[in-house]
Amino acid sequence: MHLHALARALRIALLLVLAPAVAGAQEPEHQGELEGVVRDAETSEPLAGAVVSLVGGRNSAVTHGDGSFHLRRVSSGVYTLRAERLGYRTATLEVTVGDASAVVVVQLDPAPIDIGGVVVTGLGERSADETLRPVNVVSGQDLQRRLEGTVAATLSSEPGLASTSMGPATARPVIRGMSGDRVLMLEDGARVGDVSNTGSDHATALDPTSARRIEVVRGPGALLYGSNALGGVINVIRDEVPSSVPHHLTGSATLQTQSVNGGAAASASGTMPLAERIPLRVEGTFRTSQDLKTPVGSLENTAGDTWSAGVGSAWVGDGGFIGAAVRAYRNDYGIPGGFEGGHEEGVRIEMERASTKFRARMDDAPGLFESVELDGTYTWYRHTEIEPPDILGTFFKLQTASGDVLARHGAWGPFSSGAVGVRGSWEAFEFAGSLQTPDSRRTTAAGYVVEEIDLDPFLIEAGLRYDWVRASPLEEDLDASIGPIEERTFNAASGSLGVLLRAGAGFTVGTSISRAFRTPDINELFSEGPHLAAYVYEVGNPSLGTEVGTGVDLFVRFASDRVRAEVTGFYNDMAGYVYGEETGNLSPTLLPIYQFQSNDASLRGAEAGLDANVAGGFTLGGTVSYVRGAIEPDDTPLPLMPPLNGRLFLEYDRPSWFARAESELAAKQDRIGEFETETPGYTVFHASAGLRLTVMGRLNVLTIGVQNLTDEEYRNHLSRVKEIMPEAGRGLSLTYRVVF
Repeated sequence: MHLHALARALRIALLLVLAPAVAGAQEPEHQGELEGVVRDAETSEPLAGAVVSLVGGRNSAVTHGDGSFHLRRVSSGVYTLRAERLGYRTATLEVTVGDASAVVVVQLDPAPIDIGGVVVTGLGERSADETLRPVNVVSGQDLQRRLEGTVAATLSSEPGLASTSMGPATARPVIRGMSGDRVLMLEDGARVGDVSNTGSDHATALDPTSARRIEVVRGPGALLYGSNALGGVINVIRDEVPSSVPHHLTGSATLQTQSVNGGAAASASGTMPLAERIPLRVEGTFRTSQDLKTPVGSLENTAGDTWSAGVGSAWVGDGGFIGAAVRAYRNDYGIPGGFEGGHEEGVRIEMERASTKFRARMDDAPGLFESVELDGTYTWYRHTEIEPPDILGTFFKLQTASGDVLARHGAWGPFSSGAVGVRGSWEAFEFAGSLQTPDSRRTTAAGYVVEEIDLDPFLIEAGLRYDWVRASPLEEDLDASIGPIEERTFNAASGSLGVLLRAGAGFTVGTSISRAFRTPDINELFSEGPHLAAYVYEVGNPSLGTEVGTGVDLFVRFASDRVRAEVTGFYNDMAGYVYGEETGNLSPTLLPIYQFQSNDASLRGAEAGLDANVAGGFTLGGTVSYVRGAIEPDDTPLPLMPPLNGRLFLEYDRPSWFARAESELAAKQDRIGEFETETPGYTVFHASAGLRLTVMGRLNVLTIGVQNLTDEEYRNHLSRVKEIMPEAGRGLSLTYRVVF
């Protein structure tokens, strides 16, 4: 064993001296292995902490201090190898694995703009420039710099995204003016299984601290994940079920502190070889925070604590894997008081979530399909709202079981690639406390097909999905005051068609049209009673029908070594759009009454993003987003629409350090729904800087940031807290991450 390690080290050292810029070699040693070294193209120094993986495959590795990497169990064939590292442009090269080990040397060019982003949320792994819908990928340095306690806050600077909240712990994402059940939240491609879509006070049961990357697909048409994703899909990727056996322990650890809320967070995850074919992944996360500080005082009762832990393992064969993972999550947080009808002291919320995930994949499947994937999940979720001094106010319990089968194929007839799949799910809702919503069950079955045709320079994608949904209250009441409470059944077909043109000279043009539908959730159908943490009295509407959205996207992209830009326009026609409208009346308990109803509506707008390397390591960029929502046919404003907003930044980036100045801007929002209040515009400044150091053969990244530099008093139009307090004041954050 020692002789083998010495031989491998000598071979890599020889390659460092003699190998050309990108070279491959064959040496008769271990069949089905791929090893080599990653180094700086300018200095030839080895790079630690680079992630090396096979495009479209499962194998990946993190480089050692000497830049070396080792991929095991690689079948014979030709592959595309990808290497990524902070401060460098992603590199890809073709390698051949045969009867002996393949040895390669990869050189990475220092670059402030990385053009080589890869997206996995969709039909398959591909370059971001090849996707038929607008996609955002947040990973690496960007993820560390933006890291907040919630997924929504972490992503809020992306084009087309905003954040709605009732305090910092409850921030939820808004995509193109749509939120709740219209934005599908995924964890490694599986639904989270919480009740964040049923109330403004409900947090999403996801902590982004341990995420490897977060992907956002904007707009409808995500047929592989669900027809109700009218706004888009957010996928938090952790790789909880490991699909390959690493050569050594790999992972990362993160520490973070924030002054604006006295917060601290710690996270660590690692995957190790437990046996020759068995990897083990272990993860733990903890986050704590005190009351949020604003320019005019503290927002009382917003402290919180979050814990999360997970473990996963698998058996990895030459043609696939089978594995499972379990995760436990708990979040205790506060909702501020001071709202109309609410408690002055606020309300405390305790959330618990336990999930089990099963995953299997067979590559080189017999017959038409090249791979078949099987996913099964079971999630248990409990949500308790406690009123002062210690009284149960509202209680939610949700159990979810689901199964998915997805079969992918390569070139077949006129199709270059495609997939077919089926999905089934069962959900059990229980309510207690002050809520009068009946316990209910929801059953879903769906089937779909998505196909691509590559007619270079055109790429065409078409998909079709059919869903059947049954919502069943356990106790029917045909004489209920809100209308007959009885079993409802919904079914509809969804479809999408997209065309992408590789226009040359770095330009890509694309358009897509999608028809998607959404079933009213249990809360919209059957709720009746006070929801005290949200300080509203919610009244359901059992007669609500299916919400059908027809969306059109048109985008233009440009990518070169120095510039990356994208401009998108969209229009969504929503038939039967469901929303909670404030009636202006108070319940007997003096809470504002919100009545769920439906009307035809439309949402239209545009988004744009730009990163340009203007000189040396300097990058200038920004984003802008606008959405206009209206209730048809009289063009009445839809409530809770984000204003015109954007960001501008200037960054200087070198392989070992970076510095960034940024401004966040929003226009006045005076196009408001009934009973809404106007929100003035604002400009807020932020700054950050960081170091990337190799210490003891490990990549260490230290990032320091200052948010709201001038301690500006400003208010987010989508926040209910704006009525009593502005957004966060000046704050210092410090994040440390080590990759091993």
